[in-house]
This record gives sequence, structure tokens and C-alpha cells, in this order.
Amino acid sequence: MGQPESRERGTAQQPGLPPGQRLQRGWPVTHYGPVPRFKPDRWEFRVFGATADGGKHCWNHREFSALPFSTVVADLHCVTKFSMLGSEWGGVPAHEIVELAPPAPEVTHVMVWAEYGFSSNLRLDDFLSERTLFATHKDGELLTAEHGFPLRLVVPHLYAWKGPKWVRGIEYMTADRRGFWEERGYHNIGDPWSEQRYSYQEEPGDGPEL
Repeated sequence: MGQPESRERGTAQQPGLPPGQRLQRGWPVTHYGPVPRFKPDRWEFRVFGATADGGKHCWNHREFSALPFSTVVADLHCVTKFSMLGSEWGGVPAHEIVELAPPAPEVTHVMVWAEYGFSSNLRLDDFLSERTLFATHKDGELLTAEHGFPLRLVVPHLYAWKGPKWVRGIEYMTADRRGFWEERGYHNIGDPWSEQRYSYQEEPGDGPEL
């Protein structure tokens, strides 16, 4: 595990970092619960919910691995206040999945589902960002199990909890619904540049309608 660079009290915010973040050397392991065991013969990625054709779309691990591969150089900002800058992430762009399994016209959000029922909600526009990626690699190497192998979502412009590890699929939704951490007090959107860490900071329209 890397150690954060020291900052003397009262120094200015380092350029390139969102408010309240510190530069991290190395990649700490942070997650809730155990690391799942990968079973390639049972692994499946699903797209379901409000799809354009009303059906469910599935890829096994071999099929998913054959989808178009892209790289994105992007930062990772953890809500625990560390940031890693300039990592190269490799994997399948989110927009490729949407092109293969289109949502219905009324879809506004997606729920990203991961192992053990973990979930994170995203606005469709955030999910469709050109830099949103279902990552299999970091800096040219396969992800380790602790960091999300075989698949984690990377959404560079949002806090890292919005990109779950061990992703297994996405659900198209016609209305917003809070995910795992959002139900437990985290901000529904999670923009690090606006320091949207906690739900008490939400403005009208940031969260699902009651």
C-alpha cells in the first residue's frame, strides 16, 4: 500500500486535485466485504431493466473479453480523500455496451451491479461519458482481485465509489434509485470537484424524488 505525500498545514491545494484531496503514491486497497473468487465458467455480464427491446443481454467472460478494447488516461479520486493521478485504464468503454444493448428512450439512470449485491447508481449522461470504462487493466497489467478483477467500472469525473469493483452488469432505469453507499449517507451524484461527499450536502434535484 502506498503512502500519501505529506502536506504541511496551511499549504495551498495542489494543482490538479479536487478540493480536500491529497496525492497518493501507490494504490490502497479499499472495499467493503470480502474479495470474491472469480469463476470464469460461471461469470456473466448482464444488461437488463428498461432495454430498448425489452429483453436481457448477456456476455460470458470469453465474449466480454472479445469486445472492443480502449485505454483512458485518467485520475481516480477516493471519497476517503486520496487521489491517484494519470493512471492508464484499459477495458471496454461504457458506450460500447450501450450501443450493443440500447436503453429504452425513457431511461435516465443506470444501476451498476456487482458481486454480493453491491450497487451504485449513475445518471445516464455520466455513464455515457467517453471516459467511462469497464476496466480490466491498469497501466498495462490485469487488475488484481483486490482491485476489482475481472471487471471494475471507472468513472473518472466522479468519486471512485461510483465505479464499483467486481461488476456483473447494469440495470437501465426510468427513474433514479440510490445504490449501496448512497443509501448509507453518501452523495447521490459524487462530483469531487464540487466535493459532493455526503447526502446532507445534496441540493434539490440531486437525489431521487421521494
